[in-house]
Amino acid sequence: MQIGKKKFIIAIVAAFLTGGLFTSGIFALAQGGLLKNVSVPQDEYKAMRASYERYGKLQELYQMIEASYYQDVDEDALLEGAYKGLAGALGDPYSAYMNEEEFSNWKTALQGEYSGIGITFSQDADGNYVVVSVTEGSPAEEAGLKTGDILLAADGKTYDNMDLLANAIKGKEGTQVELTYARDGKEHTASMTREKIIQHSVSHKMLDQDTGYIAITSFMESTAEEFHQALQSVEESGAKDLVLDLRDNGGGLLNTCIDVADEFLDQGIVVYVEGKNQERMEYESKDGKTALKTVVLVNENSASAAEILAAALKDNGFALVGQTTFGKGVIQSTNELADGSALKITIMEYFSPKGNAIHEKGVAPNHEVKQDEGTEADEQLQKALELL
Repeated sequence: MQIGKKKFIIAIVAAFLTGGLFTSGIFALAQGGLLKNVSVPQDEYKAMRASYERYGKLQELYQMIEASYYQDVDEDALLEGAYKGLAGALGDPYSAYMNEEEFSNWKTALQGEYSGIGITFSQDADGNYVVVSVTEGSPAEEAGLKTGDILLAADGKTYDNMDLLANAIKGKEGTQVELTYARDGKEHTASMTREKIIQHSVSHKMLDQDTGYIAITSFMESTAEEFHQALQSVEESGAKDLVLDLRDNGGGLLNTCIDVADEFLDQGIVVYVEGKNQERMEYESKDGKTALKTVVLVNENSASAAEILAAALKDNGFALVGQTTFGKGVIQSTNELADGSALKITIMEYFSPKGNAIHEKGVAPNHEVKQDEGTEADEQLQKALELL
């Protein structure tokens, strides 16, 4: 009789419950009709026994489902559900298990190119998934989605994790996805065909002969170089002042954020982080910075890496205009597993150079200005220009 790999492993673990010769780390195992003794070091035996005692219930549940469920069982789907459930039970919207396809899509998006509909969204304090930006000319813009829309479902399915919803919205170019969203208390649906989306995270222009304007929409791998080129462009155009717009910036890569901060700061701490055991790690800028007097625009959708930059600049005397930022002050590490899947998990909290916590608090502007939705004027930008 052949024993499959999974059942063979189960047989090893189950054998630990039968007593016998296990105190010496030797036990009998039936395989292929032969009775064999297998020697296991005592410390490994103890670890395996502890694993069975901790996770044996999961195996019991699987066996019950396999034996009793009225339809055929997809073992891989059950296991993936268990993996996602394990990460989901943390209750942390920023931690998640991603299968191989989801992880691949996630990595591609960080490079600024992916197949999707062209929206960026964050999770607010109430757990809502709020659209913070819509890519110009994208399927989302053509379907009428706007900043502030609340995403409810993708293809009729709801999600309790932001990354999993993002992965459901992305997909193969040319395929369709139906989004359910809410606006002004009313529910809407929109069906869109996914396209290749190429994101440019930095845009710039001259507002007048003395004032440059640079907007950063996210911190991707290419952002630091894009920003450096934009800064050079406005400086060469004769700018004496600069408006840095971080509004509706959902964050991104920490190292990219540090590189951008280095354009504004001399040597010093940009941000420091503390982990589970209070170990501290500091990220610093180098000497050398732009001479442009800069005012920073932020709003309630400025999050994560955008808040790191905003907090560092505020602590170093830069004026912030707008509204208190989102309040995502934690950092995730993404660890790839052997099969190509990955676990993204929150590992640290970050603090401004002066030690101010950001998580669930946000960064308060020096000059609070709320946009008047009844007008087309940009009151926050106008205030920045007054300060300059």
